[in-house]
Amino acid sequence: MILSIIDIKNVSKKYVNKNTEISVLNNISLGIEKGEFITIVGKSGCGKSTLLKMISGMIEVSEGEIIINNETVKGSRAECSIVFQDARLLPWMKIKENVSLGLENNNFEEKKKIIDEYIELVGLKGFENMYPKQLSGGMAQRAAIARGLAVNSEILLFDEPFGALDAMTKIQMQEEVKKIKKEKNKTMILVTHDIEEAVYLGDRVVVMSERPGKIRDIVKIDIQGNKDRTNTEFLNYKNKIHEYFFENKIPDIEYKI
Repeated sequence: MILSIIDIKNVSKKYVNKNTEISVLNNISLGIEKGEFITIVGKSGCGKSTLLKMISGMIEVSEGEIIINNETVKGSRAECSIVFQDARLLPWMKIKENVSLGLENNNFEEKKKIIDEYIELVGLKGFENMYPKQLSGGMAQRAAIARGLAVNSEILLFDEPFGALDAMTKIQMQEEVKKIKKEKNKTMILVTHDIEEAVYLGDRVVVMSERPGKIRDIVKIDIQGNKDRTNTEFLNYKNKIHEYFFENKIPDIEYKI
């Protein structure tokens, strides 16, 4: 039996604004295995980023619970690192100093080894002494990913990290993430509104409804070997998910663990 590293059990999220209750997510249940790459796709405002932040412990659930490594999430978790759409690098720090954030308990030699390893892994060797303003958008995102990896988190969370990048840089960054996944075997969750990106990166694609967000379907991407974006099999998965948002032919499916 394969055990889940993350169990999301009947999770809902509600906010109250001027005495009006707003439901953002409704009854989400999902099990995620160690080493799995889950992509979550949905329209803007469906609650996918909120779900990611609840997994990380940044915000609380309203109902249900999220369990990581058999412990209920209450506050931020050391197992999780999150990469946002904007790199959120500290502008007064060099790239190597940004990557070192979270390594305060390591001695100098350990810290240098870790920084050098992950800067090289994301393709920024030679840029470690530059400042964020000297980097392109894609390079800044690489630095943000290196920072997330450097603290050796089991789980990497990506909140639409490539949404603001140009098309070519976006594809390049997708390849970088796939390489990191293969080399480090991290558990990864990426939220996106890009269906092609979801299919290309994900082992399973979670399809979200509009707000209040529910899981409409979970599509297992069963493609052997490397994924070819022009392959008929790949396009069939992409079209299947596309229909959920634009054809209104497929009924919602209630998903539970």
